[in-house]
Amino acid sequence: MIMRRSFVPQVLLLVLPLVLFNGFCKSDVLTAPMHKEELQALYLAIQGFIGNSLNLSQLYPDPCGWTPIQGVSCDVFNEFWYITDINIGPVFDNSLVCTAHSSFTPYLFELKHLRTLSFFNCFSSHQPAKIPSNAWEQLSESLETLEFRSNQGLRGGIPATLGQLRNLRSLVLVENSLTGEIPQELCNLVHLKRLSLSSNALSGRVPASLGYNMKELLILDLSRNSLTGSIPSSLGSMVSLLKLDLSSNHLYGMIPLELGKLGSLTLLDIRNNNISGGLTQSLQCMASLQDMLISNNPLGGSIMEFGWQNLRNLVNMDLAYNSLTGEIPESMTSLKRLRYIALDNNKIRGSVPAKLASMPSLKALYLNGNNLTGCLLFSQEFYERLGRRFAAWNNPHLCYSVGVVAKGHAPPTGVDQCE
Repeated sequence: MIMRRSFVPQVLLLVLPLVLFNGFCKSDVLTAPMHKEELQALYLAIQGFIGNSLNLSQLYPDPCGWTPIQGVSCDVFNEFWYITDINIGPVFDNSLVCTAHSSFTPYLFELKHLRTLSFFNCFSSHQPAKIPSNAWEQLSESLETLEFRSNQGLRGGIPATLGQLRNLRSLVLVENSLTGEIPQELCNLVHLKRLSLSSNALSGRVPASLGYNMKELLILDLSRNSLTGSIPSSLGSMVSLLKLDLSSNHLYGMIPLELGKLGSLTLLDIRNNNISGGLTQSLQCMASLQDMLISNNPLGGSIMEFGWQNLRNLVNMDLAYNSLTGEIPESMTSLKRLRYIALDNNKIRGSVPAKLASMPSLKALYLNGNNLTGCLLFSQEFYERLGRRFAAWNNPHLCYSVGVVAKGHAPPTGVDQCE
């Protein structure tokens, strides 16, 4: 008991200063003032999108303190609160939701410490809107993330003035109704990590200068637009690129040799275009590639003249509807991580390598619609494991061995029994 009585005061003497210091620090942050001009600019900027039905000053008298606004974040600079993030759209139950007459007001650009600006499902087709073309230079020092997602009423072109946002790290303009060409000025965004312009109605060519200037870019997604022309060879200069998605456009020409320089690339998706000229040999240098998605192109060329064994990290291979010729190379069977192989609807001939069944990760194999011949030598266990994810029909001279398929088990769909 004597030890306990003497010990408690000692602990209190040690802990009390820490508690008081921590409390004082929190109190300083919580009670940091906010300039009246900053507060007023916030209210008026938000009202431009959600209308005047809410009295924001009464509902949120202290938006950076005890009355926070869903989707709005703050930070302290020089002992004052400033707005850093604005996210508008029906993400949560109490999120700020746009009205049918949403509009941008000049007050938005007076929030000089704004780092993130995001609009989700805000502008409907009933009341079309455009991305402002002016005043972005006022946010050039602060803004790092700009997003417009799922705004069917967001029309017009991408303003060239977005190229003034020199500290931007992420530009996402996805599932809108934007038209016109990709502005060359976006190439000024040299610190950009992500550029996603997918699912719009953009036209014209992919700017070649993207590849020369954006050395830090990790994700480039221009899919599901109406882009034309060839794939710029300059994209091979984006040495940091992890994902390249140009699918579902009207691109033509050959796959540039320079893309083989993208040693860190994990996703290459150029499906649904008019790419020709065969599989570019330099693609076999992409040792990090996990997803090779090239289907639905008049690609042509032989599937055998490619070093498949070099793509040791490949997981998904989609080469369907590519007019490929040659035989299935056994070098493919050395890819231990490969889970999905789609070679259907090509002009591939010859026998089917039995070693495909020994690939440890294989979950789907589509060989239908080719000129394959001979007898399938897969086991009953292989057919059961893949189930409907194995397809070999519409190969007129391909058959299966009756001794392999056990009694009571269904044979491969659409494949005849060998005589």
